Amino acid sequence: MARKSDRSSGQTSGQDNRSKAPLGSLKPLVPFAAVYRGRIVAAFLALLVASGATLVVPIAMRRVIDHGFSAENAPVIDAYFAGLLGVVAVLALSSAARYYTVVTLGERVVADLRSAVFRRLTVLDPAFFDRSQSGEIISRLTADATQVKSVFGISISILLRNAFLFVGAVVMMVITSPRLSVLVLVAIPLIVFPLILSGRGVRRRSRAAQDRLAEASAYASEAVGSIRTMQAFGMGRTTAGRFAQASENAYGAARDSVRARSLLTGVAIFLISSSVVGVMWYGAQGVLAGTMTAGQLSQFVLYAVFGASALGQLSEVYGELAQAAGAAERLGEILAAEPVIRAPDAPVAMPSPSRGELAFEAVRFSYPTRPEHAALDGIDFSVSRGERVALVGPSGAGKTTVLQLILRFYDPVSGCVRIDGVDIAKADPDALRQRLSLVPQDPTVFSGTVFENIAYGRPSATEADVRRAAELAHADGFVQALPQGYHTVVGERGVTLSGGQRQRVAIARAILKDAPILLLDEATSALDAESERAVQSALDTLMRGRTTIVIAHRLATIRSADRILVLDGGRIVESGTHDSLLAEGALYAQLAALQFTDAHGDIARGRAAQALRAARPAAE
Repeated sequence: MARKSDRSSGQTSGQDNRSKAPLGSLKPLVPFAAVYRGRIVAAFLALLVASGATLVVPIAMRRVIDHGFSAENAPVIDAYFAGLLGVVAVLALSSAARYYTVVTLGERVVADLRSAVFRRLTVLDPAFFDRSQSGEIISRLTADATQVKSVFGISISILLRNAFLFVGAVVMMVITSPRLSVLVLVAIPLIVFPLILSGRGVRRRSRAAQDRLAEASAYASEAVGSIRTMQAFGMGRTTAGRFAQASENAYGAARDSVRARSLLTGVAIFLISSSVVGVMWYGAQGVLAGTMTAGQLSQFVLYAVFGASALGQLSEVYGELAQAAGAAERLGEILAAEPVIRAPDAPVAMPSPSRGELAFEAVRFSYPTRPEHAALDGIDFSVSRGERVALVGPSGAGKTTVLQLILRFYDPVSGCVRIDGVDIAKADPDALRQRLSLVPQDPTVFSGTVFENIAYGRPSATEADVRRAAELAHADGFVQALPQGYHTVVGERGVTLSGGQRQRVAIARAILKDAPILLLDEATSALDAESERAVQSALDTLMRGRTTIVIAHRLATIRSADRILVLDGGRIVESGTHDSLLAEGALYAQLAALQFTDAHGDIARGRAAQALRAARPAAE
């Protein structure tokens, strides 16, 4: 089920950019943070105060040590410790303010980021999703966004606090003892450069871990969504085994990422601690030689510990940021993806009111995933206002593709599709789709209530409007029998409804939208004979005076069409009414013979099937 390739067009760009520094991959977050400048300023002020309060402590300790712990110095010592208590109070308040502002800023930024990513997904064209897996995309919205949130909220707070503290400690070390500071400043590049080089490896492994996790999530999503099929075929153990392997792959990638990060942390702690020990030894020699006081050494050592501790925390945060960079990069790929199907800079206005006219002019089309195969090969036809046109033909002939192009889910490779005389490639897709109502072969039912599902066609509809649409679709009867009627929750993908009930909900949704052009893709395919007759009657009423394109394998449902177009191999091979096409005795007549012969017409069906097999190569 789960694929490891062709997940998205952005995947390649992510791989090409893996040489970037980790912080560079966090650039997609900058515009979201820049909106909240006030919070950023408040956080910086709190950081300055907290860092300043921390850096005051060693000065007080130096004075206490240099004055000595004697009875005559007791008032001075008391005063210093009272001052330290005030400093601690300021430190506590400023630290709390810093934590609150930075963490809430991170939560706010990631919430906006997640919304922006989902908003981008809603405008990307179907070709993007043809190359992607829904589970992998959901993994970006959930796992990746959660990782970015934890790092951006807490780790950025730690990063900024320790960066301020490190810079302040270095400055105070220079002021306290320039001679010892030279040793520290020489050691810093020897510590930082290995951390930067190691951080790139962490980011690379983190990106791989996120990719493996996304593959496992995609497989799980696909398996859970097909749970009935999986159990019906007895594939439970096999599916569980495949997911276990996908999880093992994700674990292996995560283990590699953690190993790299652990090595980074260990190296950082050793280098930093070793440098502090060396500085302390050298300073002790200065105290013994009388070139500095014990208080000065204590002050310098405290600043060195502050700086080393800050640098050590920075190395840990750097590893966390390297992990978040992989997640941010994956989210950034979606934000950077541009829809192929979008409104032109100056879209042509659609005529108002709509005339309901439709035309295909020399349309050729191949799906992006199969460019070598022509789904439509030079299609030409026009539909007048209020005309009812049926599309029939063998599976794979191109019938549903025609509807996909009318809805402008894709653009033709050549030729054009016109609605009301306007080339739809030059119109705003949203304005175009307001004129179209679709009932698909596989109806989509969302996990809300029946009312919400029908009102999806017109969100402003009243309950009376929804009930009327349901009545026309012959859905009111079964809806009223549900536990909460129209306010019954139907479960994910409408799992609590039968196939016929889901179909009628979809029909009611299309009826409610009341668009001038109606697209019916096997709209009655899941209904029993009695329901099909009832719904067909409702659809006949709905289609009256409305331009309608009907796809049907059951030829009995399209006998009353004004015109029937027979497609085969992406071409229109016949056109006419039901009776005229039967009289021609070609492909349509052969399809009809297979369906319309009675239960005892085995010989006739056999002859028709033989004729159909003979006719197919010629038609192709």
